[in-house]
Amino acid sequence: MTAASSPLPAPAQPLSATTPATLDLGIAGMTCASCVGRVERALRKVPGVQDATVNLATERAHIAYVAPSGDAGAGAGADMGAVLRRAVRNAGYEPRSLQDQAADAAEGDASPWAGFGPVAAGLLLSAPLVLPMVLDLLPASLTGMTGSAHALLPPWLQFALAAPVQFVLGARFYRAGWHAARALSGNMDLLVALGTSAGFGLSLWLWLTAAPGHAPHLYFEASAVVITLVLLGKWLEARAKRQTTAAIRALHALRPDVAHLLGRDGEVDVPVAEVMAGDRIVVRPGERVPVDGVVQEGATQVDESMLTGEPLPVARAAGDALTGGSVNGDGRVLLQVTAVGAETVLARIIRLVEDAQAAKAPIQRLVDKVAAVFVPVVLVIALLTLLGWLAAGAGAEAALVHAVAVLVIACPCALGLATPAAIMAGTGAAAREGILIKDAEALERAHRVDTVAFDKTGTLTAGRPRLTAMVLAPEGAPAPTAAAGEAAVLAAVAGVQAGSEHPLARAALEAARSRGVTPPPGDAVTAVAAVPGRGTEGTVHGERWVVGSLRWMQELGAPLGPLADRAAALQGEGATVSAVARQDAAGRSAWMVRALLAFGDEPKPGAREALAALRARGLRTVMISGDNRGAAEAMARRLGLDPEAGEVLAEVLPEGKAAAVAGLQRGAAGPAGGTVSRALGTLGAPANTADTAEPAEPAMGQGASASASPRRIVAMVGDGVNDAPALAAADVGLAMGNGTDVAMHAAGITLMRGDPRLVAAALDISARTVAKIRQNLFWAFIYNVAGIPLAALGYLSPVMAGAAMALSSLSVMANALLLKRWRV
Repeated sequence: MTAASSPLPAPAQPLSATTPATLDLGIAGMTCASCVGRVERALRKVPGVQDATVNLATERAHIAYVAPSGDAGAGAGADMGAVLRRAVRNAGYEPRSLQDQAADAAEGDASPWAGFGPVAAGLLLSAPLVLPMVLDLLPASLTGMTGSAHALLPPWLQFALAAPVQFVLGARFYRAGWHAARALSGNMDLLVALGTSAGFGLSLWLWLTAAPGHAPHLYFEASAVVITLVLLGKWLEARAKRQTTAAIRALHALRPDVAHLLGRDGEVDVPVAEVMAGDRIVVRPGERVPVDGVVQEGATQVDESMLTGEPLPVARAAGDALTGGSVNGDGRVLLQVTAVGAETVLARIIRLVEDAQAAKAPIQRLVDKVAAVFVPVVLVIALLTLLGWLAAGAGAEAALVHAVAVLVIACPCALGLATPAAIMAGTGAAAREGILIKDAEALERAHRVDTVAFDKTGTLTAGRPRLTAMVLAPEGAPAPTAAAGEAAVLAAVAGVQAGSEHPLARAALEAARSRGVTPPPGDAVTAVAAVPGRGTEGTVHGERWVVGSLRWMQELGAPLGPLADRAAALQGEGATVSAVARQDAAGRSAWMVRALLAFGDEPKPGAREALAALRARGLRTVMISGDNRGAAEAMARRLGLDPEAGEVLAEVLPEGKAAAVAGLQRGAAGPAGGTVSRALGTLGAPANTADTAEPAEPAMGQGASASASPRRIVAMVGDGVNDAPALAAADVGLAMGNGTDVAMHAAGITLMRGDPRLVAAALDISARTVAKIRQNLFWAFIYNVAGIPLAALGYLSPVMAGAAMALSSLSVMANALLLKRWRV
């Protein structure tokens, strides 16, 4: 099965000895946090393994490794995979392919009763053992019986009913417990096997040593019921696990199996795995788009709700991009394929969600430390319980029953499920709404954010500016009329910026087209180069031209002269003002500003509401812009921001955004009005603060008040390549899905819709998920802290202990599943 048709990522490719690779393995047989630790230790012992993370909820291992020297080559990846699988098997667990796991999940979805057979058998065999005990609890007037009804069940029949449960249905506990014991480790299976075997053995001994004619009190029913309850709990737990991974399976289901390939003989149905980039395929009305591509012919409405969370269909026509997995509306379109298999947007979304669900949150480290010593501590407590009751004068029978209750009630399962179950449910709910969380660390950190910084263009504004005014210099224009002068300057601008993707460059090119201005031929435009944070330069018909910021004009020594007042007026109106300057080809003459270009942009729909929602959560909001102060502040006021409160950082060069984020983290608000051109000295150099919660060192010359400010947790929201350093420097980076791949790679969270209102939603699902993790861990710890002493003191029978153990895992899963109800 190829990567294009497989519902799961393909195995890692062979790599050189120094290039890290990753491999995902399914693992069957894990039951608790102790199992997770044992598998991780076994995998990390394999030479070449750099890291191994095992997730109990997904029953998968994610391994990062480097093939040992000498193994590099064509078979290195396959050989290493075999070694890792053998390590899992030697640890006592079964390695499985992800395809087999997916098939089992699909079977579970098809039948809600899948896997219930052993549980049903246990219930049928245990019911006759429990029924006499239930009858004992009823009044004699209702049952018509006197004395103990339990004696009505002969010992040999109790043995016949309990033995299959103990040694056939319970064989899994013996196998897993034996592997754990051989590894000098422990897990839930070992506790269940020891506890039920003790109860079964005690009953057998009491039966065989009883005096003739005497019916002893036996505990066969306790052992059988405990095993049945644990099996029932595990079956219900597996059903709950399938619900937490429903988001991933829903994304897999978006991939159609067949595409209509347009060839020489017309349309031919082929498997999606055979489609290649550059092919042309037909998408009929109502069908799912099989791969990513660009519309060549036709027009339609496309439903992208499963990918972006946007409920309304969007119009698509020739030249527009279509994403695989979206649903075509009522139009037939011809699509040229641009990406297939693992390179499609849908495949990358699935990888992001799977990686996030497989990752361990930092809070899980505490659980791992507890799980490492949990089973040995429980065994010691059970032994002390046995010895304590014997020392207190209780009989060996009562002492052993209480020790069995301690072994049975101790539950590392709930500890192991508390964190991953909540993360899986939270990331799945977020993905359904178009919020992709890359890793668990970003999810856990986002709830502590107290400051949110936004890039302006494309994030808070539509990012589609238009040329609103063009002002020529009053002197030096060679053309006899203003119109001709505008055309000449605009033609030069179009020539220099023809290949630029900057929003202002596109706006200038669109203005030239709308005014019928023809750019110079390609051979007349040379030496074109983009100057980051400043503008574009090039040579047109032998003359050097620059189009860029007013700051750049100052650096070039090109005074605005009589245009200065007009530039200030345009900025005051909220326009972004660029200047056009010219110099002779030899560079002997001074730069002369020929014109001003004023651009206007509009706030994104919902941007003002998004900022208000964040402030309502008690968060500080800041806009970072490369625009001049006047334009930035004018837009900020339209968005509801207060420049006087330091909520605007203007004139920030791309390389200064990371420094601005670092300053916000240190609590440096900048001067009134927020002009970073004067404040960067206090903000200091860019700092790598994304991975630490420690306060940054104050920069040279920074005031005492700044250094004493508490460190703030800053989220940065951006969409462009120039936002990537700031996204990486922030504590939490959020990239708009309509932005660049570089930005999305640098961010921990991707918002599939370019809607700033999703920022508050992302922080909200983070807070809710972390709350569920803490609730789960609290109840898992409290359950064991309270349950084990109660069992040791004799207040819980083994049957009640078994029921409580099963209930603890179910309560953790049920609490996590409440996140599925979350909506934006």
